[in-house]
Amino acid sequence: MKFIDTIKNVWKIEELRNRIILTLGLLLVYRFGAQVTLPSIDASLLGGFSGNFAGGGIGGLLDAFTGGAFSKASVFALGIMPYISASIVVQLMQIAVPYLQKLQKEGESGRKKINQITRWLTIGICLVQAPSYLAGLSALGVPAEAFIMGQGPMFYVSSVIILVTGCVFAMWLGEKITDKGIGNGISILIMVGIIANLPQSFAQEFASRVFESNGGLIMILIELVIWFVIILLSIMLVMAMRKIPVQYARRTASGEYEKNIFGARQFIPLKLNASGVMPIIFAQAIMFVPSAVASLSSSDMAQAMQATFSDIFGLWYNVVFALLIIVFTYFYTAITVPTNKMADDLKRSGGFIPGIKPGTDTAEYLDRIMSQITLPGSVFLALIAIFPAFVVKLMGIQQGWALFYGGTSLLIMVGVAIDTMQQVNSYLLNRHYDGLMKSGKNRKAVA
Repeated sequence: MKFIDTIKNVWKIEELRNRIILTLGLLLVYRFGAQVTLPSIDASLLGGFSGNFAGGGIGGLLDAFTGGAFSKASVFALGIMPYISASIVVQLMQIAVPYLQKLQKEGESGRKKINQITRWLTIGICLVQAPSYLAGLSALGVPAEAFIMGQGPMFYVSSVIILVTGCVFAMWLGEKITDKGIGNGISILIMVGIIANLPQSFAQEFASRVFESNGGLIMILIELVIWFVIILLSIMLVMAMRKIPVQYARRTASGEYEKNIFGARQFIPLKLNASGVMPIIFAQAIMFVPSAVASLSSSDMAQAMQATFSDIFGLWYNVVFALLIIVFTYFYTAITVPTNKMADDLKRSGGFIPGIKPGTDTAEYLDRIMSQITLPGSVFLALIAIFPAFVVKLMGIQQGWALFYGGTSLLIMVGVAIDTMQQVNSYLLNRHYDGLMKSGKNRKAVA
């Protein structure tokens, strides 16, 4: 009943209600577009092509991020991933390119210019990925008769234009959800695409266990319990932080009466996993390289390497994958958590960490703490990333359903769900309602 009351409070706020309705409408448009096949391809002949992605593997992983659009040769087949790739490249370039560093310091105007650069880079990446995707359709199982216009220049030109336009339109939908909806538009599009495959994957696992006498309902119950535990652990990983106490010798607080506060104590929150899912995305991109390079050679060693790095549930694939995640976690944390800047800002504001000198000593102390908490955070992140391989090998879970037991899919769903709930909470609290984790009662405004 408390949860129902909270939902009612959400709908009482007209602005929040309109934002939620707009978000749901734009998500429906995105999901509808994911079902629309390219005009030059016969959708009725894509059964074999779609079947190649049903059993997991690298193809299943790519299909999961696009919500099934990749396996349907949809107008949204590239999904939103080119924009994510462009964002990562621009973010890394901000470390080395002085012009981007300058834009980063210009506030809102600089941010708009960086976003514009990201959009143009997204189009450039699409122009590379779209022809590669179209050229690989035949090799992935699309029969020749499915190409209505043949595979000539007209097919490539028209299909590339449609795929690029589809990606740009998906990017626009994400930005509208961020500006006019409940926020986190790009992340929500990715999450919805991942969740779209969940019912079918679970139905296949249920049919395998129950109708094929492969463990029955007991195994389904055990799998759901393990899945729930992994979700709780992922939430702990996303939310966990180390609080560094900070003391201010003197601060001025403006309220009903202005007064001086001596010895006020606050905290600097250092997250256990400050890099989020980015190390997994980086590592996943690197893991595609050995298989692609090995496919260029016909030697026995190259074929063995291709087989090893094409099996995302294999032993050596996951060992290398876990090591890369740990390395990239340290790398990404180092470039995204500016301990020197944090120390300088703290010194300018008159704050200090008890027992630590302001300035260089504070920066070294924060850097040492980040290094200490990043190790368990990176190991925990790596374990969650490779956990699908454990459930496949030890419990015999189908590969499509196993992808939801860890890795990028689960962490994105958990992270986006938490961020979205915080966005909704902020609207409720601003309008004097308790948040989603409270009872949902209308709180009296403080005069």
